[in-house]
Amino acid sequence: MARYLLDDLLGIRTSPTSVYRNGVPFDPVSPLNLVAIEEQVLNDWRERDVFAESMRLRADAPEWVFYEGPPTANGKPGIHHAWARLFKDIYPRFHTMRGELVRRQGGWDCHGLPVEVEVEKELGFSGKEQIEAFGIEEFNARCRESVQRYVGDFAALTERIGMWLDMDGAYWTMSPKFVESVWWVFKLLWDKGDIYEGFKVVPYCGRCGTALSSHELGQPGAYRDLTEESAFVRFPLVDSDLDLLIWTTTPWTLLSNVGVAIGPSVEYVRVRGRDGRRDLVIAANRVAAVLGEDAEILGPISVEELEGQHYERPFDDVPLDDDSLISSAWRVVVADFVTVEDGSGLVHLAPAFGEIDREVGLAAGLPVINPVGPDAAFTSAVPAHEGLGVKDADAAIIERLRVSGRLESSVAHEHSYPHCWRCSTPLIYWAKPTWFARTSAYRDDMLRENARIAWHPEHIREGRFGDWLENNVDWALSRDRFWGTPIPVWRCTDCGKDTCIGSLAELTESAGVDLLALDPHRPAVDGVEILCGSCGGTARRVESVLDAWFDSGSMPFAQLHYPFENKDSFETRFPADFICEGIDQTRGWFYTLLAINTMAFGRSPYKNVVCLALVVDKDGQKMSKSKGNVIDPWSVLDTRGADALRWNMFSAGSPWTQKRVFVEGIDETTNRFILTLWNTLSFFVTYANLDGWSPDSDQKASPHVLDRWVRSRLHHTIQDVTDALEGFDALRGAQALDRFVDDLSNWYVRRSRPRFWKESDQSAHATLYECLDTVALLLAPFTPFISDSIHQRLRSTTRSVHLSDWPEVDATALDPELEAEMEIARSVVSLGLAARNDARLKVRQPLARAIVLLPDARRPSDPIVAEIADALNIKDLETVATLDGLLDYSVHPNFRTLGPKAGGLMPALKEYLATADAQVVRSALEESGVYVVIIDGTEIHLNTDDVEVRAASHEKFALAQEDGIAVALDTTLNDALRSEGISRDLVRALNDLRKEVGLEIADRIHLSLYAQGLAAEAINTHQETIAGEVLATRVSIEESIQPGAEGWHLLALEGGDVSARVEVLKP
Repeated sequence: MARYLLDDLLGIRTSPTSVYRNGVPFDPVSPLNLVAIEEQVLNDWRERDVFAESMRLRADAPEWVFYEGPPTANGKPGIHHAWARLFKDIYPRFHTMRGELVRRQGGWDCHGLPVEVEVEKELGFSGKEQIEAFGIEEFNARCRESVQRYVGDFAALTERIGMWLDMDGAYWTMSPKFVESVWWVFKLLWDKGDIYEGFKVVPYCGRCGTALSSHELGQPGAYRDLTEESAFVRFPLVDSDLDLLIWTTTPWTLLSNVGVAIGPSVEYVRVRGRDGRRDLVIAANRVAAVLGEDAEILGPISVEELEGQHYERPFDDVPLDDDSLISSAWRVVVADFVTVEDGSGLVHLAPAFGEIDREVGLAAGLPVINPVGPDAAFTSAVPAHEGLGVKDADAAIIERLRVSGRLESSVAHEHSYPHCWRCSTPLIYWAKPTWFARTSAYRDDMLRENARIAWHPEHIREGRFGDWLENNVDWALSRDRFWGTPIPVWRCTDCGKDTCIGSLAELTESAGVDLLALDPHRPAVDGVEILCGSCGGTARRVESVLDAWFDSGSMPFAQLHYPFENKDSFETRFPADFICEGIDQTRGWFYTLLAINTMAFGRSPYKNVVCLALVVDKDGQKMSKSKGNVIDPWSVLDTRGADALRWNMFSAGSPWTQKRVFVEGIDETTNRFILTLWNTLSFFVTYANLDGWSPDSDQKASPHVLDRWVRSRLHHTIQDVTDALEGFDALRGAQALDRFVDDLSNWYVRRSRPRFWKESDQSAHATLYECLDTVALLLAPFTPFISDSIHQRLRSTTRSVHLSDWPEVDATALDPELEAEMEIARSVVSLGLAARNDARLKVRQPLARAIVLLPDARRPSDPIVAEIADALNIKDLETVATLDGLLDYSVHPNFRTLGPKAGGLMPALKEYLATADAQVVRSALEESGVYVVIIDGTEIHLNTDDVEVRAASHEKFALAQEDGIAVALDTTLNDALRSEGISRDLVRALNDLRKEVGLEIADRIHLSLYAQGLAAEAINTHQETIAGEVLATRVSIEESIQPGAEGWHLLALEGGDVSARVEVLKP
């Protein structure tokens, strides 16, 4: 378990056993342990049902609608699931605190290939035949059990990361009510003519035995780079002495070839065949690339001459079903799609395995040859390759071409090839009957709705998503699988008429049997027969199930069992104000939501989309088990805590770019922000308890410059975080909080520490309390656990921060001028400290003065000057309009340009420049760009290329400058300054000694000192200051001590050794 221990970042010295002088208004702060804090907060949330209470408080509030994109429960959740769920949590939390009702109904995607493939792995299956032998009923039961098991894992992670989601009332896409609503919308589209069955070439997975949709090919990892053998093949023309040269990257499709396509505007030529072989026909501008620079072109061949010619088919394994088709097969056709970017300019056509091939073939009257079965293997129609997967047959087919003399050449070809997004099997394109939704008819409607959606990031609208919509094709809906929403179409066995069913009540009426309690899944629904409304025959359901994406795209209404129930709720909660998923969902849920709901209701179902980039490892590599770079979210939660993960996710980089997740990065953001905030809280509690200060103390607005500044910064931060979250920009909000906590800790608290330590300043307590209390509210959507812990500690309450209202900006607290002035002051201090460091002068050594150059040459207000002087430990601060008088200038010749210009006068010129008044040279060059030197009566005109005027601070000054601000510290030390420096060193050493001997922060002491020389003088001069800084009620200056005397400690200082003894004074 990770423990982020309290350090000396703020100079805090605390102990759980401290004795507080005025009681304890606040619980003491222990070292930071996020995991322990979160476990306690989680228990509180459960016991008090805080999530439900937050909903109850907003029951009558305006509704802000969030749709949960249902995760597929097919495995244990990964870090990428946490990434999306955290962004789904932050904005609903924010809007709830803003006074809106955000219901946050959970959801689980239960159907489809992801679940089936997982169960197949568990059962050791590798294909559909094994499932059918096992039994559909038992297989689907296993799928249901698998979903329920993994839903438990998702629910546990969801709770642990602090995502508030109504999981008890979650929708399940496998529930009968959900399925019934899906049937309803399917029939709605059916009645509009937007559902049809077509015989088309579709992406097809032989291992899963089903078609896939075009948007599934857009899922991450669907396309993979493969290097495969491609072939240039000769097709001999029947009535000529020429061979057509075609190129294919899928040699297995040659067994189904029925045509060759040429381009209408492509120039073709005849090329002499090598080694006595027949001449070749190829596109003119592909000759050199394919056949070599030395290929001999014999002359042109027109498209008209080639069109319609017959050729000898490459393989005759599969005969045509109808001999009458022979005359239309194996001939050259003209097609516009042919290009000469690669290949030979002649394209072989296999209409069974390519959609363009099929379209061209239909137009040209070409037959279709399909010797491939549903397992993507050759059937008995090809005895030579029967049972062999088509991709596995490529090598054997190329070898057959080589033996037959048809192979001109084979070359390795690297290309991006589609794979099944669930089982990773290479896909084929296969002509088969498939059910489609006519989404292409709604392309313009979807583009119109897309233009109204606020995308985050904005470029997705016209880019990745807009491009997808522009090129929309009809959605292949049917899956020849088992676990899914059954397609509600019954086909008559007599007349073939199709009947679409839109509800269980309608099915009951059509079947004449009470089926209202039917589980609408296979195989139960397969056994339901209905009466054909056309001929009175028996109709049975078509076997296919719906694409699981159709389920999730239906969730806006199906989660409410609309239109059968909750009509008012649906109308109130449609469309959603906010959805969020990864960028891959532009090809998934974002699209299916838009498609279904635009087709059904004529509008987009969402107004705002947060589209997250992908999660990668620290090197930007995709996480995978094979690479060993996968991060288990539970390993982070159990050792670092959910808030550590959350803050890293929100603050470390834009969510629109790849999110690099690694433990070291999480630790870094935790230590920089959360630990700093916790230390600041500890500082406040420590001193508030010491002074007995509590929030009910009567406190008027503080006039102190630091209080006014930090309150202005606080209320600007409220505005910045509010604007950021309203605009769905969590990073900008996190950055605003990060900057403020840094300002609070590293400027306000550091500069105000004496007000807590010595002065017991009530206004300092009140101001710091307001800042911490407000930060807890602002932080609540980002890190809900630690913000709740801080909130309850500060308010001495058990009421959760998540039941609070969002803080409002106090316009009277805003002071932009003071913030700007303080920003300059901090820059001055930073430069002054850099100058001290360069001069090796520690800050405890006071200096007489600092000379400051500011951009507007205006002296800061007196309170700001006092803060600068105190921070830099200087006695006086002067502002100047120029650095003249603080710098020494010298002139350095550039011999490369001066040599030719001065010639033999160069030695004399060099000597002159070494003693010249550099300030005069500088002024001349700045005013006119030229400085004239007369050497032995000869004028030499020097410009800025000839000489360089260099500046260095005076020996007595240490100088640092940046962005128009310069700070020069007078490093001259007199005896008084040295003495005060020694006293400050002694205070530091004595406070270290207090800590070393185990004193508590409030312990008052009797201090005994012995010193000689400069140290003794410093003690005598600054005795009162020393006593106050170390809480010494009594100070004794000894004239001598015995060597080795008990209780004495030797402190080595620059002004000489000091011996000290501390004794705790009893109260």
